[in-house]
Amino acid sequence: MPRFPRTLAARILVAILGIIVVTMGVGAVLVSWDAEKRADLETLTEATSIAQTVADVPDVPADLATGDPTARLPALAERLRRNFGAAYVVIIDARGKRYSHPNPALIGKYVEEPVVALDGQIHQGVDNGSLGRSANVKVPVLDAAGTPIGEVSVGILETQIGQRLSAQMAPVLLYLLFALGLGVVASLVLTRTLKRVTFGLEPAEIVALVQEREAMLHGVREGVVAMDAGNRINVLNEEARRLLGLTAVTLGDAVDDVIPAGRLREIVSGRLPGQDLVAVTDEHLLVLNRMPVRVADREVGWVVTIRDRTELEGLLRQLDSVSGLTTALRAQEHEFANRLHVMSVLIELGEFEEATRYSSRIQSETVLAGEEIRARIASPVVTALLLAKMTVAAERDVAIHLDPRSRLELVDLDHLPIVSVLGNLVDNALDAVADDSATVGRRPRGQVTVLVSDASGALRITVTDSGPGIEATRLEEVFVDGYSTKESRDGMRRGIGLALAHRLVTRAGGTITAHSDEGACFEVTMPIRLPAEVR
Repeated sequence: MPRFPRTLAARILVAILGIIVVTMGVGAVLVSWDAEKRADLETLTEATSIAQTVADVPDVPADLATGDPTARLPALAERLRRNFGAAYVVIIDARGKRYSHPNPALIGKYVEEPVVALDGQIHQGVDNGSLGRSANVKVPVLDAAGTPIGEVSVGILETQIGQRLSAQMAPVLLYLLFALGLGVVASLVLTRTLKRVTFGLEPAEIVALVQEREAMLHGVREGVVAMDAGNRINVLNEEARRLLGLTAVTLGDAVDDVIPAGRLREIVSGRLPGQDLVAVTDEHLLVLNRMPVRVADREVGWVVTIRDRTELEGLLRQLDSVSGLTTALRAQEHEFANRLHVMSVLIELGEFEEATRYSSRIQSETVLAGEEIRARIASPVVTALLLAKMTVAAERDVAIHLDPRSRLELVDLDHLPIVSVLGNLVDNALDAVADDSATVGRRPRGQVTVLVSDASGALRITVTDSGPGIEATRLEEVFVDGYSTKESRDGMRRGIGLALAHRLVTRAGGTITAHSDEGACFEVTMPIRLPAEVR
């Protein structure tokens, strides 16, 4: 049993040839049937014309009425038959007697069937006569009074009809052969084009690739977006929809039509080149890479991979904060050990009054900073944040001062955006001051000033540092995702804190601005929001 071809080219070739052959076969049968009908009609028309011509010859009615005493009718009929190319011309009287016939032995014999033309009508049909199957026409012979006295039977044999039909079908057959050859060439060209488009893959391989692609795209935890050369999306897995917020996007949409304007669109569309580019959305911190797709040395599109670094970045920042606090506590441990050593020596020497004064001085230095902050900031959460940042800053040889104008009298506040914004701004100021080598000779190395107030029904935060400042041309870029002038530290990405602060302030309906004189200064104005339980 022959096997069906497996290759795509062979299947297409067989399918197209099958369609062409079946179509041409049906067409040939219909054309042949139509041609046969038309040939029969033309033959009957021709036979009718011949029979009418013979019946109209003046000698035919006269000789037929008298019984053809001179025997002129056989010669006349034979001459007309040869001239017109008919198979036979038979003249019959009313009794059915033949006066002419191609077979001389039948002249004078009577026909077996009745003389039907005596009704004065022309009769057409296909008869099985003595000479074979033929298209036959019978025309009445009329006397001078118009009375039928006999008939003229003219026939054209099927062999003659077949010859005419073959002559008519020859061009049709040539056309069909030409169409078949053209179909073969077209199918070969089509199969070659399809193999080039499908990179030579067979149907089973294409099905396997599609199944593997679906399993891979929807099985990985990374977002994948594939685009064609015109930046139209043709692959978008569920993780990418979740991370980019493209739940209603359909395949074929352009990137610029579905992703809002901003850094994320610039990265996905390729207008912002680079590797491991960071973009911050309302809910996620994303790391994106855009790579070209090349098949058979042709660039057919792009693939963008998206990783969600929100939790990891948060853990890294928490780890960095814990590491800073640990370092500060370690330093304080050494400092307290030194102070205890001094106290113990003073007591051993009997300098009790000096030990008492030394203890009072240490206690006042320790309590003074916390009391000063608590006197101006009523919120214990904000106070704790500032004290923690002061401890970390002291270890990095940076002093954090609370501006005397600071006044935050509200206790019940929505602390989440305040802590995030204030913490990121203070961390950024600490990094700027601690990394500035030009301040090494100062004691302390640098300082950060913080102003927090709730005047006029709005929350105002100002963080100023004594660092190198920001270039005037870069003031608009400091809030862009991933923008930073410093190298990454301990695997933690730079350029995220200010972007997050800017996004939080904007979402809360506030404003954040940056300017630089001797150092950098960030000013935030936000509406005061109460916690949900208070509202």
